[in-house]
Amino acid sequence: MNRREFFTASAAAPLAAQSQKKRIACLSSTYHVRSHSDNFITRFLEGYWIHEQHYEAPFEVASLWMDQVHPGDIGQRLASAYGFPVKQSIADALTLGTGRLAVDGVVVVCEHGDYPHNEKQQQLYPRYEYLEQVVNVFRQSGTSCPVFTDKHLSYDWQKAQKMYAWSKELRFPLMAGSSVPVTFRRPEYDPPLNAELETALSIGGGWVADGGIFHILETLQAFVERRKGGEKGVRAVRMLKGEEVWKAAQQGLWSRDLLDAALARQLKPPGKRPEEMTAVLGLIEYRDGFRAATLALGGVSEYIVAVKPKGAAPQATLCYIPIENSNNFSMLVHGITHMIATGKPAIDVRRTLLVTGALAALMESGFQKGKRLETPTLNIAYQAPARSWYAKGEGS
Repeated sequence: MNRREFFTASAAAPLAAQSQKKRIACLSSTYHVRSHSDNFITRFLEGYWIHEQHYEAPFEVASLWMDQVHPGDIGQRLASAYGFPVKQSIADALTLGTGRLAVDGVVVVCEHGDYPHNEKQQQLYPRYEYLEQVVNVFRQSGTSCPVFTDKHLSYDWQKAQKMYAWSKELRFPLMAGSSVPVTFRRPEYDPPLNAELETALSIGGGWVADGGIFHILETLQAFVERRKGGEKGVRAVRMLKGEEVWKAAQQGLWSRDLLDAALARQLKPPGKRPEEMTAVLGLIEYRDGFRAATLALGGVSEYIVAVKPKGAAPQATLCYIPIENSNNFSMLVHGITHMIATGKPAIDVRRTLLVTGALAALMESGFQKGKRLETPTLNIAYQAPARSWYAKGEGS
């Protein structure tokens, strides 16, 4: 079924049939083709594919709120096609004119749009402010529902802590994060739970604002959280740039062998040596003594992870991004669906909370010209699940 046929079928569906589905409110910073709002919200309208299996749209989109209207906006057109309202406030999107919470789930997509960067290269997306307004509705209604918020919780660690605290105080399921850790893996490598690991390295491209480094860092965390003893948190971080990156490898602060193992998994190698590319390194020291690293290379256009199991050769995998259809988002949508349907997040939000704090510290370290920063507040412990939540199959 093509998009036009899907629009027609959806518009013709009886209201009684639609009302049997749970209803979600979608909050968007801006909504245009290939934006994150398109990658998430449109899948809740049209359904989605994971490898060769199609999943019908799981819920009824009850409302849409947009902070900014892009010149190429598709939010208004999709709302008209599917018959849901575009609301003028977050509160109205959640209450639907009733004065109380009237939806079963909230999907917050605050990525893209005209928002400034600070001097640390953090983009000041108002994710905290969006969730604060959602929480206000929960408080006034005396009830709540599951919430997903895209990418890291906030550029500000104190705001992120408060966002997490709200979810615990009001007991609503909260999920967040990147699509990269849950996309297709080539090959399908996943460290066994409680694996003895020596170190790990996650690699991405040259987008070195916090939005880009977040993808690399959370992808790293999805692998290393499976190490023996479970996650205990991060003790310190350091960001290095340029020649300092390669000096750190010579000093044994990160593994050049893991870099070689990872780059061997590329589908689109850049055709030049890593040392010839712009480089930004993140060194992560965990509270249990484990050490790992992230590396942003200006000539790389893919996400790759390499892990060194104890006493064994490095293992590496490509986290495959299907550029043609953005299907790296489908498994994350599937996870949101699971959370709203069951009340149980598919991915522990403490992973994203920990990464949010480590990311903020890394950006501060970079601003302070590579100073090692201790992170005593990142004593965030959790146990990885027996089954990692990522898409199976080659992907397309």
